[in-house]
Amino acid sequence: MASEMREALKSAAEKIAKYVEDAAEMAVETQYVELGAPSFDQAKLAARTIIKLDGDSQTVVPMQKGESKLEVDMAVFEVHQQNVAAATEYRTKMMNSLLSVLRGGGLPG
Repeated sequence: MASEMREALKSAAEKIAKYVEDAAEMAVETQYVELGAPSFDQAKLAARTIIKLDGDSQTVVPMQKGESKLEVDMAVFEVHQQNVAAATEYRTKMMNSLLSVLRGGGLPG
């Protein structure tokens, strides 16, 4: 019985460690396809944001040539920002659920 308990705890610890590792870096990519493209397999990267658990982040934004300089493509950037906000909110909820379980409170209702 003690052996079974150790194995169950080890398995749970491994799953938690994997989740924390996965949550340590969040990558959000916004892609596009041209209208009439035969499939989404031809999607191209339009913007990317990587946010690490320690607060470091990196963002690549879409730019287009303006009259005298490069300008951010605001339509694509706004869609990307919505994607980042949704992913951040989801990760926050998942982390709060994990912390609740670890504290012994069960899953939040």
